[in-house]
Amino acid sequence: MRTIEISKIIQIPDDVEVTIEGKKVTVKGVKGTLTRDFSRIPISIELYGKTIRVWAEWPRKKEAALVGTIYSHIQNMITGVRKGFTYKLKIVFSHFPISIKVKDKTILVENFTGERSPRKVKIVGDVQVKVLSEDVIVQGINLEDVSQTAANIEQGTKVKKKDPRVFLDGVYVYEQSEGTEE
Repeated sequence: MRTIEISKIIQIPDDVEVTIEGKKVTVKGVKGTLTRDFSRIPISIELYGKTIRVWAEWPRKKEAALVGTIYSHIQNMITGVRKGFTYKLKIVFSHFPISIKVKDKTILVENFTGERSPRKVKIVGDVQVKVLSEDVIVQGINLEDVSQTAANIEQGTKVKKKDPRVFLDGVYVYEQSEGTEE
């Protein structure tokens, strides 16, 4: 009897250690450790030495798509523990100078379009946020946390009750890269 299956193979670099317990994937590298649980997803993940096989037997359209999604998640985990991820945001203002401060797990955006109370933005996960004169740099090893923190900063400086074509003030992502400058 023939079987139909979709599978993808991931090669593990020498400086990365991967362990799989059931569908829980743990990746250890130079920058740190990432763990992700894929137990709710109807695909199989197997570890053979220095390769990971992600596959689905008799896949429907959804399962075939999930094989590629899980493959990308594991690749991002490997890249994160080896190099890390960096998002750079530019602070843009025309009339009122925006000041940004990092306090615990929140970012305070003060004097945005002349508002008296600061806007609060949540920092997701274990992410470092650095504020330079005109830039905000978001760095970390988990791509989802870094990108969500950058998106929170962008959405936290959204212009409300004014024409967005005229008031272009805000903090905008202008560069995404692998690797962190230290």
